[in-house]
Amino acid sequence: MRLGISTWTYPWALGVGGFAPPSRRFTLADLLERAAALGVGVVQVADNLPLDKLDPAERCDARELATRLALTIEVGTRGVEPAHLRRYLELAAEFNAPILRTLAHTAESQPTLEQAEKWVREVLPEFEAAGIILGLENYERHLCRDLAATVRRLASRHVGVCLDTVNSLGALETPERVVETLAPLTVNLHVKDFVIGRVPQMMGFMVSGAPAGEGMLDIPWLLSQMPPDRNNISAILEQWPPFRESVDATITLERDWAERGIRYLRSCGCT
Repeated sequence: MRLGISTWTYPWALGVGGFAPPSRRFTLADLLERAAALGVGVVQVADNLPLDKLDPAERCDARELATRLALTIEVGTRGVEPAHLRRYLELAAEFNAPILRTLAHTAESQPTLEQAEKWVREVLPEFEAAGIILGLENYERHLCRDLAATVRRLASRHVGVCLDTVNSLGALETPERVVETLAPLTVNLHVKDFVIGRVPQMMGFMVSGAPAGEGMLDIPWLLSQMPPDRNNISAILEQWPPFRESVDATITLERDWAERGIRYLRSCGCT
């Protein structure tokens, strides 16, 4: 599988709502340089660094830098309204991205999967004409079986699943259930490791992030379950680093986690 990083590999460096901003906020160019330093070939720019909010000159510079560094950019966003998907399809074409990943819900729009399917069906011919795949990501707002049914009804090689290994825990679906249900439809993989531990008062549990390969996720098994054409799928490292004594200390932690995680995923056969 093609190994990559994301804006969700470094969420603290980009800024997390409700916390102080980083002393120096990550830019898209920083992310591309970090990918090159790690030796990965894919960068997924997701909704915590919205491409449509960047200055056109910054996007142009990023495209040129990605070309110089031999990096593939994948585009990510949130929302499935036709106008929004069309805007991001333009951006995906601008970056020569093979895939556009999205989630159904935004702060302003929470469609049912039935409504999302209608909206996607409206713009699907445009994705097919552009040769860009739309990846719909699983998360706690819907069951994986329902997402799988939606993708199967759309019945296009240009629509698939962006499989996230942790998001569906909020819907009481284990990684095993998620992979069993969604792996055959997967066009993009988010590798996000985690641990579950009791809260200090022992009444309840907390899900926390962990460096890839050091948590509870069986990553070798996960990779083995991907579709037969897995070499065409990117494995994107995402992270949930816990807050430390300061934002800058947490940024140092997430950078260390990224380096350890990429080394581990490479040892598992991702390239």
